[in-house]
Amino acid sequence: MDDNPKGGTLARQAAMLCELPVFGLYLDQRRRWRQGLSPAQLPDGTHTAQDAADALRQACGIESRAELDHNDQAAAMYKRIAADFNRWKRRAGL
Repeated sequence: MDDNPKGGTLARQAAMLCELPVFGLYLDQRRRWRQGLSPAQLPDGTHTAQDAADALRQACGIESRAELDHNDQAAAMYKRIAADFNRWKRRAGL
């Protein structure tokens, strides 16, 4: 049996999401809000695509985005993150 699940649709969507610079901006603003930081302390553009992937994996409790297609709890958290991001984007007019 293969111990490394293969990624499917959700894994591909998550990979594309993490590559979007605007998702990094969302993570920057969210972290500033959560930690009470100023833009000078955590400027826009701080989160790279790798940082975004790390944050997503941590939030979903997984080691690989491929697990999103095989773990219902992780998939639900990913979908919540994506929905929150899309809501933020609409509010920001992006």
